Amino acid sequence: MSVVEQCARAHVLTDTDDRPEDEQRVVPVILRYDPDSDPRSVRIDLPGTHEWSFDRSLLEQGLRAPAGSGSVRVWPCGRVQAVVEFHDTDGVAVVQFDSKALVRFLRRTYLATPVGTTR
Repeated sequence: MSVVEQCARAHVLTDTDDRPEDEQRVVPVILRYDPDSDPRSVRIDLPGTHEWSFDRSLLEQGLRAPAGSGSVRVWPCGRVQAVVEFHDTDGVAVVQFDSKALVRFLRRTYLATPVGTTR
């Protein structure tokens, strides 16, 4: 099966940044799905050394309603955006995406490995 990789742009939100939300830092993000490595997980690579892997179903659930598991939380933010929040020992990273980018990525992952497919 083939790897699904998609570039996206996201806003990194911090409580120390007092600029309006539309002026906060925009970063390139890599969304990745490797069904041969782990057909249940997706990965989000933030610039630098931040790489997060979590259940694909969590991303899907979080686009409709608040969802969380372990150190990752996902929720819709208005009608066109979604927030992914990552917790680790260094603190919290809050990343805001256009929902369309995440939906497009999920659709591509389901084409690679439909839900319920066993290996």
